[in-house]
Amino acid sequence: MANLLDKIDSPADLQSLTNEELEQLCAEIRQKIIKIVSANGGHLASNLGTVELTVALEKVFGKPEDRIVWDVGHQAYTHKILTGRREAISTIRTKGGISGFPNRQESPWDAFTAGHSSTSISAALGIAEAKAIRGETGHVVAVIGDGALTGGLAYEGLNNAGRFHKNFIVILNDNKMSISHNVGGIARYLAHMRTKPAYLKAKSDVESTLHHIPIIGDPMRNIIKKSKAVLKQLLYNSTLFEDLGLFYYGPYDGHDLPQLIEILQNAKQIDHPMLIHVLTEKGRGYAFAEKNPGAFHGVSKFDVKTGKSVHPGGENFSSVFGMQICKLAREDPKICAVTAAMRSGTCLEAFSHEFPERFFDVGIAEEHAVTFSGGLSSAGMLPVCAIYSTFLQRSYDQLIHDAALQRLKLVIAVDRAGVVGEDGETHQGIMDAAFLSTIPEITIYSPAYYEELCMDLQKALYEDQNVVAVRYPRGCQLFKPFDFIPDGMPYQIYGEKSAPLLLVTYGRLFSYACKAKTLLKEKGIKISILKLNRIKPIDEKAISFASAYEKIFFFEEGMEEGGIGEHFLRMLKQINFKGEYYLRGIHDFVPHATVDQALKELLLDADGMCQMILTETLN
Repeated sequence: MANLLDKIDSPADLQSLTNEELEQLCAEIRQKIIKIVSANGGHLASNLGTVELTVALEKVFGKPEDRIVWDVGHQAYTHKILTGRREAISTIRTKGGISGFPNRQESPWDAFTAGHSSTSISAALGIAEAKAIRGETGHVVAVIGDGALTGGLAYEGLNNAGRFHKNFIVILNDNKMSISHNVGGIARYLAHMRTKPAYLKAKSDVESTLHHIPIIGDPMRNIIKKSKAVLKQLLYNSTLFEDLGLFYYGPYDGHDLPQLIEILQNAKQIDHPMLIHVLTEKGRGYAFAEKNPGAFHGVSKFDVKTGKSVHPGGENFSSVFGMQICKLAREDPKICAVTAAMRSGTCLEAFSHEFPERFFDVGIAEEHAVTFSGGLSSAGMLPVCAIYSTFLQRSYDQLIHDAALQRLKLVIAVDRAGVVGEDGETHQGIMDAAFLSTIPEITIYSPAYYEELCMDLQKALYEDQNVVAVRYPRGCQLFKPFDFIPDGMPYQIYGEKSAPLLLVTYGRLFSYACKAKTLLKEKGIKISILKLNRIKPIDEKAISFASAYEKIFFFEEGMEEGGIGEHFLRMLKQINFKGEYYLRGIHDFVPHATVDQALKELLLDADGMCQMILTETLN
């Protein structure tokens, strides 16, 4: 058979395809996704699980006036392929290529930019209300996973969606997982709905009977609706979603393409908000991903034939954190570990097995994670809450109101701090240093090396007061000079103290600073490096030391406005610093690229540092 995918340039091209051809198309899409992700890395299992669902959605809601809003966007590769990006998909997650997530700036088919979870229902409802106000045609569909449904924003959206008086469709993509296995009451509730035999059998029997009644039209449709409603009420005593005002339909097989198309076509005719519950298999069509969907959620480059990574992961900051927390917890029964659906991502799996009674995966619920940790602390425990930097943004109020304001002892392990690379704008950890530093009485560490991370965790738990954040980057530690020995102090000086120029930085940029020092020395320019390990509060002795220099260059892998560099300058001015101060940080959202490519583009690598210092020194 001819390759069908080569003929698909927009959803309109799906309309003439038979069910058999659509099934073939799904198989071709799966092979393309596997090939692309194996070469570029990305989200594999979630995308493989939603191929049929996406094809059905694009066929039924494939007009320009229709809007499909994807939650998180882990599953949007098929959507991109079917909406004019079939060829561009080979560039996904690469510098200058397309994003790994829905992006409004990339395509008019991407209704709403996403990268964080639980946003789709609220955003889609806003789009639907705007259409209603403007009198525009077209349907609006929100697609949300069962993992994202644990996020509080999803319920805020559902609570309001139930009051909408027109057609509004929520697709619940239920694959029983977020990244790790789902946890909590919602996961149990959905499992119950998936497996209640009486409901499923009775529902099937009623639908089969009604299907054979040779009467059509509105009266019959009303009878069908009422019959289903009565059935559900008798057997199920309603559903959570119906209590919120949405008609509930399902669960349905998310890989039965003809059925999905029929269901979605029927859904278009219902003038009421509804939730359609669809069951999918994460990793479907690729044996390794089917067997271990968690491992194939987000992957680096891998060999398709073996399923093994091209660059096997070794020790990294996250794994060192996981090992150190286990070590400390063996000695202290008060230590607890909390994470938000990132048990594997934050390397807390070993902790969860060794200390199950002290490990808490709260699902995709970062706000709850922080407040829950505050509760643990208030009752005498020592919680360590591990959250990716980009997701910690969601917990800003909780950090202030439920932790810092109450002077609670709480350690925040800020994973993926700084530039993270290929996942791009929605996932860069470039905000945390700036927003955390605004919180009174908080302590922030930013280690550059594994041994510093271990020392900082020790201090955070047993020496510092109140909320302490320990932020560390994604991946492995970088270059460390043979003559640099971390001492665990708030700051360290590296290089000749008598050098005329001072470079100040923190975190992994210290490695780039050391390389810049060598490059500048080759050009006859000597610099000293002031490495901040504790970035809040900045040690006053570090400020005093820096004030003796006539020219200071501050580089930071975070937002310049409100960042640590500005705090450093403010403290210098308080002691009447009269020298020249040059600051370089990040000013805008950072697009997807490798970490090295991004830092080079931002002029925060060794060459960028040299360029700035040479320019300002030789002028």
